Amino acid sequence: MTDTLETASTRHVAAGEISFAYRMLGASHGRPLVLLQHFTGTMDAWDPNVINALAATRPVIVFNNAGVGTSTGTVPDSIDQMSTDAEDFILALGLGEVDLLGFSLGGFIAQVIAARDRVTVRKLVIVGSAPKGGEEHLLHVVGDAFAKGTRDVRLPLFFTPSAASQRAGEAFVDRTLVRKDGRDPDSGESVSNPQATAIIGWCAEEDGDALLKAITQPALVVHGSHDTMFPPINAYRMSSQMTDATLIIYPDSGHGALFQYPDTFVAHVQTFLGA
Repeated sequence: MTDTLETASTRHVAAGEISFAYRMLGASHGRPLVLLQHFTGTMDAWDPNVINALAATRPVIVFNNAGVGTSTGTVPDSIDQMSTDAEDFILALGLGEVDLLGFSLGGFIAQVIAARDRVTVRKLVIVGSAPKGGEEHLLHVVGDAFAKGTRDVRLPLFFTPSAASQRAGEAFVDRTLVRKDGRDPDSGESVSNPQATAIIGWCAEEDGDALLKAITQPALVVHGSHDTMFPPINAYRMSSQMTDATLIIYPDSGHGALFQYPDTFVAHVQTFLGA
């Protein structure tokens, strides 16, 4: 039986003093796709429909960066150090050339890794993210989402108020809760506080789009039409300043557009990575 996100065992690899927790799905050969997670997210916050479908055609690796979930170490308060930690993880696994998929905070990290040369990146997918100096409303949006008192904070955080978007959100939440054994612990302030500092600092730092211009790999930029955390103007700015980027905006969707349209998103990613 092929492992899925819901059933795959959690493995660990050491890089320096950090033990990184990860799960590897899909084929044992081929170019790996490494996923970089959102603010406070763990491996169990990914959508199984997305991960399992992507793993049908290639090796897919999800992991907890330093200090998150079942990984050891301390969560840094800078994107630069988070990127270094992620590079250390990829190098420790000896993956060679990889493709990257970064969601939200993970998209910041994907940009940095792609622009540097420690890890060889062939292509990258950036979803619901922002460039350096981008527009962010993290604390306001997260505060509003918690104040709504919904079943799961991701419903107002990742999805629009429309009935269709909320139905998709409910289905997404249900899928993320299927795994019962060996789940990652929920993130607390030791994760959220430094990550929030890193996100706010990244968006406050103007660099004249120098980082974006340094990304020469083909990129797919995906965004929700009504993303309130990182407004869609961020996606346009990223795609317009990179050397070779394609931009897709999903309709009636918020920060979690990839989870609202999992089948469409997977089809777009597979077409992009396979081209």
